[in-house]
Amino acid sequence: MSEVVDVSHEIEPTEGEQAAAPWCPPPPAEPVWPETWNLPPGVAPRQTLREAERLGILTTTAVEIPESGFQPASLDLLLGPTAYRIGSSFLPGDCTVRERLTDLQIDKGIDIRNGGILEPKRPYLIPLMEGLRLPDNVRAFTNPKSSTGRVDIFTRVVTDYSHRFDDIAPGYEGALWLEVFSRSFLVKVHAGMALNQLRFIVEDPSGGDTPPALPPSAPETVRIQLRPSPEEPDAGDGDGGVMPVGFKARRNSALLDLANRDHDPREFWEAIWPANQLVLEPEEFYLLRSREQIAIPAELAAEMVPFDPTSGELRTHYAGFFDPGFGAGVPNGLPAVLEVRAHDVPFMLEDGQEVATLRYQQLAGPPDRLYGRDAGSHYGDERQWRFLSKHFRSWGQLPLRF
Repeated sequence: MSEVVDVSHEIEPTEGEQAAAPWCPPPPAEPVWPETWNLPPGVAPRQTLREAERLGILTTTAVEIPESGFQPASLDLLLGPTAYRIGSSFLPGDCTVRERLTDLQIDKGIDIRNGGILEPKRPYLIPLMEGLRLPDNVRAFTNPKSSTGRVDIFTRVVTDYSHRFDDIAPGYEGALWLEVFSRSFLVKVHAGMALNQLRFIVEDPSGGDTPPALPPSAPETVRIQLRPSPEEPDAGDGDGGVMPVGFKARRNSALLDLANRDHDPREFWEAIWPANQLVLEPEEFYLLRSREQIAIPAELAAEMVPFDPTSGELRTHYAGFFDPGFGAGVPNGLPAVLEVRAHDVPFMLEDGQEVATLRYQQLAGPPDRLYGRDAGSHYGDERQWRFLSKHFRSWGQLPLRF
């Protein structure tokens, strides 16, 4: 089962007419708060995120932020107790999210403390347990977690008086709300579950943005791999067979409970077999892997960003954060898993085609824990036939029948 934080103590939606009013985290207690955070510029590491909670830069409506939520250079953000079905996505502009939600919510909200079902292709808005009180020199960015992107769930954070998703300006003080849009599957979510993550960026007071020095082995361009080389230890299944090089989401699949790690992958995915080319059908969802074996140095974080859109009308990644140490504990590194969708017209991918770039960022200090098995990372030693999300058995593992 995926970790879900207990939120049984949370405020319950009231009955009657007041039930339509969206739940909003209560204001935090007055913290010892720095107007300017005296830190080197760069991405805040894990121990700095913990310090942010102590200082009141990070607030939570839970008893405390769970230890497992602090990643090497990011923080898991937890779902609150209610999901609101909305008529459309929105940015609040000159008002709060709560004010805009009052106009756009379709019903009184879904209680997800014991799990709630979200329909595909319909937007929902869920208050997060965390809130922010950012210093004037700290910006925050959010991104879907890898497990979220791999099941084709699109998420983005909305904040009060904002004209941008996922980009939280220095000095912001207020609640965080998560827009959730499942594109392929009927999903069940639970309060206390993490679907996305946050990074703090301490800004350079000089205003500069010098790219960090990279080791020669650090790739900057990401290419699709459709035909693994025979030398790769994970190119076969160990019995002389060939393993899939990717997966395509099935239509009209079963309910995907995101608290369950034992789903049969064949109920949700079709295998893609090695070939020189792959034609992507419009608006279908694919999981593919990179040819590059990636190892993120301990002093850096990385983000995968879309390749030049003029190179093809396709989206190549939802979940873009790579924490320090990703792939570093595995010989030659790990491939990136790419969430791919073509738009409007069929699009042909070729083996080795460039689809994305990696943007590296300097950390504000060395993290006290690196990505990998010791940090509880779910994909620290993955192989290509196991690059489905943590919610599924491996492709080669047959389900038990009784």
